[in-house]
Parts: sequence; C-alpha cells; structure tokens
Amino acid sequence: MAGTAAMNKAKIAKRVIEVLEFFDEEHREATVMDIVRRYKRPQSSTSELLTSLVDLGLLYKDPLSRSYTLTPRAAMLGSHFQPAIVRDGRLATLIDRLHAQTGLGLALFGMVGLNCQIFTWRSGARRIASSRPEGITGGMQERLTDSAVGWLLLSSVAQPRRDGMVRRLNAEGSEDRKFAFADMSARLQSCAERGYAVGPLGYDSTADMCAVLLPDQPDNRPMALAFTYDAADRVDTSALVQCLQYGVQRCAETSGINNAMVQPFPSAAA
Repeated sequence: MAGTAAMNKAKIAKRVIEVLEFFDEEHREATVMDIVRRYKRPQSSTSELLTSLVDLGLLYKDPLSRSYTLTPRAAMLGSHFQPAIVRDGRLATLIDRLHAQTGLGLALFGMVGLNCQIFTWRSGARRIASSRPEGITGGMQERLTDSAVGWLLLSSVAQPRRDGMVRRLNAEGSEDRKFAFADMSARLQSCAERGYAVGPLGYDSTADMCAVLLPDQPDNRPMALAFTYDAADRVDTSALVQCLQYGVQRCAETSGINNAMVQPFPSAAA
C-alpha cells in the first residue's frame, strides 16, 4: 500500500510539472482539453488538478473563456535561490533579445543526473521537426552523450567523475547509442578547451545547434545557452558562437541589462 501511495504522489507531481511546462510563447493560455490532448490524461482528473493549481495561486482561470494562465507566483517560485542572472531576469532578457535578433530557436539547457534537460525552449521562425509527436518542448531530457550541448555540459565536470559518467552512459545505452570511449573523451576535452560546442541538437531531430556555457555556475550544475537551427537555415556558426559568448559574458558582468549587451551579427542568420 505504501508503495502504491508513493507512486500516486509521484504521478501527481509529474502532472503538475507538465501543466506548468505547457505554457510557452506559443501557448500563453490553456484549456482543460489542451492539457488532456497534449499529455493524454483523463479529463476529470485534469480538471481537478487545474482547479487545485488555481486554489494554490499558480494559475488564473478566466471565468468567460474557462482558460488558464500562469500567475506571477508560478514564475517566481524558487527564484530567490537561483543564480543572480536567473533571479534578476538578465538571462531571460538576453534570450528574448537574441531570439528577436536572429529569428533562430534558443534554448537553455542544464544537467540532470546523466541527462541533458531543456530548461527553457524558444522556437525559431522555422519550426524544428522531431519524430516526437509533441515536437520539442521545455522539460525534455536526452542522454548527455547524444547531443552537442550534452557534450558541453559533460566537459565541465571534473575528472575522474567525467570519465565515470561517460563509461556509465556507454554501458547503459542501447546498441545504436554506444560510442568509442576514446573518441568521446577527445570530443569532451575539445569542448572543455573551447568553452562551446557545435553539432547535433538531438531530441529525435535532425537539427543542429551551437552552444556556450554560462560562466560562474555552481559545481556540477552547469547551464548552457544554445541557438538551434534546421539544416535548411543558412547560418554562420562562428558568428553565432561569438554572439552567444558576448551576450553571456555581458550578462554575467552586469548587475542589470542594457542595450549594449547584445552585439548585432546581421550575417549570422538569413
């Protein structure tokens, strides 16, 4: 009985996070059926969950349209204990400006165990195709060795822990995800020396990315910011990397954000 109760609590926690992650720049409001269709959940329990989140002050409910939106409490919950660039909004503002400047997709990634998770996802002008039914969204996780940003995050881990993580990922991976340990080690060392990575986006897509590490993050909690783009997008990856590097450097150096934080790179994307 205790195991069943714990499992039910875990399911509820997962469904709460799913609801919060549903909202993005393309989904600023949601109905019960929007959540039901996205996550294939029962309508009755979904309705009860959304009502509970309204009671907790995490969602607003419009009495006329019967749609839900996030409250400021949802955005600020836990923000006081985040790194300064997250807490004071500098990182979110930087992402907004880079997105508007290039029209490319942008994503913030973090390391969760042996996985790379999308903390924030901003779609570009050209939607990236994925074999996943829901496409690519915030909250998704991928093995660290399966994407360029995963390599970059892994490269920030000190030895010998890094080698241990790589060996475990290789041992636990399916046959089509296995790799030569020496080749992966060399790739990670290159990322560590450069501080950026260019390569596959992963997440069951054929898209690519260029990513840079955010400086001054706590040990074993690295984050990386990345441009994402389809093979059909004409991009100058060197210019995009410079743009990201300059932006995150200014983001880390300033206590507030100003117009000089992002340099224009008009040739970076067509």
